[in-house]
Amino acid sequence: MECLKHRLYARLNRQGATEVTESRAVFRMVDCRVQSTRRRKGLPDFPCKEVGIVEYAGFARTVDPRIRTRCIACPPDPGSRDFYCAWEFALE
Repeated sequence: MECLKHRLYARLNRQGATEVTESRAVFRMVDCRVQSTRRRKGLPDFPCKEVGIVEYAGFARTVDPRIRTRCIACPPDPGSRDFYCAWEFALE
């Protein structure tokens, strides 16, 4: 979770971690500039789930190859929630 704080996205978006233990954490993108701008313009959410799977899994593997990444929810997933996307990072 510390490494995620130093990415460019941490300066552009509002994010946070929940359910943090020694072997698991849930990372949430609370406000995403891309998605909130699209919503302000009346556009649908950008379907970023597939991009996020590659990006977050690759990032986590670089930090520690034992970390496994799972998408909890991300556009285009349906449903209302108080975050744009959420990802689980678990240490094997």
